Amino acid sequence: LQDLMHLLLRPQCPSVVTYHSDIVKQRFILPFYRPLMQRFLTSVDHIVATSSSYKQTSPVLCRYTEKTSVIPIGVRDREEPAKANLQKWRATVGEGFFLFIGVLRYYKGLPFLIDAARRTGLPVIVAGDGEMRNTLEPTAPPNVTFLGEVSDADKEALLSLCSTFVFPSHLRSEAFGVSLVEAARAGKPMISCEIGTGTSYVNVNGETGLVVQPADVDALGTAMQQLNADPECRIRFGRSARERYERLLREQNMCESYLALYERLSSVAC
Repeated sequence: LQDLMHLLLRPQCPSVVTYHSDIVKQRFILPFYRPLMQRFLTSVDHIVATSSSYKQTSPVLCRYTEKTSVIPIGVRDREEPAKANLQKWRATVGEGFFLFIGVLRYYKGLPFLIDAARRTGLPVIVAGDGEMRNTLEPTAPPNVTFLGEVSDADKEALLSLCSTFVFPSHLRSEAFGVSLVEAARAGKPMISCEIGTGTSYVNVNGETGLVVQPADVDALGTAMQQLNADPECRIRFGRSARERYERLLREQNMCESYLALYERLSSVAC
């Protein structure tokens, strides 16, 4: 509807659209929507992709390369968790575990994480709720703990206590992965999958963590074992993750980049 309204009203000012994701799940309606989408994207003055990875791999954005730039999604600086909350969660789940945070959706790759945990015996905490919990939790091994939905304060406490953040999303429906940014902000090493989206922009293989093939239990388990056995590597990746957050993924960076873009387009229009 927004595409249609834009084309009908023809705004007299410059227009910018942030392109977050290709159509993945609803691919059967795409042939009907594609003509409208292409007219809309052709009509706007500028397109913002949320990562260079997505700009390079999107079959839609490749048609509009000249007017597409990259502004990553940024998050606010972190508030350190309260000591009492840390103590509460340390008593509940311990520390040094692998942590997943997110809504439990079909594209998050959680069945592969649970199988990797079963094979390796490593402790995994799953924080979040969603459509797949009732299917996954009853079949999970004892070393996988489901916490359900947690508050922002609890999330920060869990990030402080974990050894590694693991994000096994295996489909392009995972267009960016804000949870990865939050893990980088907390200075944690990360494990994610190569799906050609923003997940591999946030988590750079060999720099901030490990990136493995999607839907590959063996590769995921091997990466978990590798980081579990190498504390120095975890520290190095975590430090690099925090540096990458400060350089590229802060909310302030995102706002300043959008403001600069708006000012540039406005000056051209005037």
